[in-house]
Amino acid sequence: MTSKLICLLLAAAITATAQTEKSALKAQSLLQDTAVTATGKAVVRVNGTVLTDRDLLREMNVIFPYAQQHGGKFPQAMAADISRGALDMMEFEELVYQEAVRRHLKVSPARLDHAMKVVRDQFSSPDEFHGYLKSGYGGSSKLLRETVRRSMLIDDLLQIEVTRKATVSESQVQEFFRKNPARFYSQEAVSIQTISLVIPDHATLQQDAEVRKRAEEILRQASRTRNYEEFGMLAEKVSEDDWRVMMGDHRFITREQMPPEVAKIAFNMKNGQVSQLIRAENSWCIVRLNGRQDARWVRYEEVRASLKRELELEKVETLRRELHQQLRKNAKVEEL
Repeated sequence: MTSKLICLLLAAAITATAQTEKSALKAQSLLQDTAVTATGKAVVRVNGTVLTDRDLLREMNVIFPYAQQHGGKFPQAMAADISRGALDMMEFEELVYQEAVRRHLKVSPARLDHAMKVVRDQFSSPDEFHGYLKSGYGGSSKLLRETVRRSMLIDDLLQIEVTRKATVSESQVQEFFRKNPARFYSQEAVSIQTISLVIPDHATLQQDAEVRKRAEEILRQASRTRNYEEFGMLAEKVSEDDWRVMMGDHRFITREQMPPEVAKIAFNMKNGQVSQLIRAENSWCIVRLNGRQDARWVRYEEVRASLKRELELEKVETLRRELHQQLRKNAKVEEL
């Protein structure tokens, strides 16, 4: 059984298993927008099989698991894209499941029993498991077992049509490395976190001063942070840039990937240092430096494993897309 299955089945249980003080702070500033609830309403019909908003919400929680930690709320700016992605995945998985049934694929009782045990073992107590069973499956062990069986059939067919066909040989990896030398030149880069406060377009002097005043107060807080985690949690709470959902973490980026005003400061900082306020384009920015990489040519041995994974993932995506097109060609999919 794959991790996809575990993620899918446990998405609704994250609240019970991850309510720590740290997770309560995580994404706090972002998740104040759109709460999504399920009523059992039909959302799509695939070759006559109806899938409901409960299935949709379960897939949305897989895509954005933070929502279950924060009362089922999704960021308003992302909710539509998350919903669209979840609906696409539902349709694809239902088509794959129906194809597995058509091919008479089976899950042995022993495999299914083991999979059920894996699901139960994710919970710290029987009461926690029964709470999950009640909230997600109406208390029905039979319904959960059928859901697990369905997921395993989906995985089995994807193994046959995608995973096994996506293998990339050593010679193919070496050939890609040889033919793409520029790809493996690593420019000088720094790993940074940011906190940004946006200055409104056409801001008045008063508005600019108000943003600056807030930025100065946040800078005092940022200067007191002692590590990556503390700065990151502050970023999630107060930052107004898109990186706030990642604890402000941009990972390693080059000079060309950041505003010149930020690059000028960041590339002259020491590890662990927090900058002063930086006026960058339409915002006030605070930077924390977490690491530095010098420019150099990357050796094949350094990228061999990751490059193989990358090429295989690309092949997986291509094969999944082709399988989806093939299955959908003669299918009747009605979004309701």
